[in-house]
Amino acid sequence: MNTTVSCELHLRLVVSSESSLPVPAGLRYDSSDPYAVHATFHTGADETVDWVFARDLLADGLRQPSGTGDVRVWPSRSHGQSIVCIALSSPEGEALLEAPARALESFLKRTNAAVAPGNEHRFFDLDRELSQILAEN
Repeated sequence: MNTTVSCELHLRLVVSSESSLPVPAGLRYDSSDPYAVHATFHTGADETVDWVFARDLLADGLRQPSGTGDVRVWPSRSHGQSIVCIALSSPEGEALLEAPARALESFLKRTNAAVAPGNEHRFFDLDRELSQILAEN
């Protein structure tokens, strides 16, 4: 039986050191894909951008700088509040987002209740994943 955990977050897109824009986002975790968190960023009227992160990357980023390459996550403070910075890089551009640390931590605690860290392999169907990869090629 699959368990899905989701939440809506209000992120800030950092435009400059003095300016940021609101970016609503949805996070979704599904026990059938136990290593991943799927994020949908609402960038316009009906426009979205989807990313997939390692759950461990987000969890580690609550406490210390984590990640290399396309996704980096680290804890910080803004206006007296604990935040988590998420830096995204792709061929289309780069973005720096600020997420409320408490909301992200709450979401991750609920994912941990669905699949305890270290037990992801018990929920991962390698045969199904390989079949999907081979069917795409």
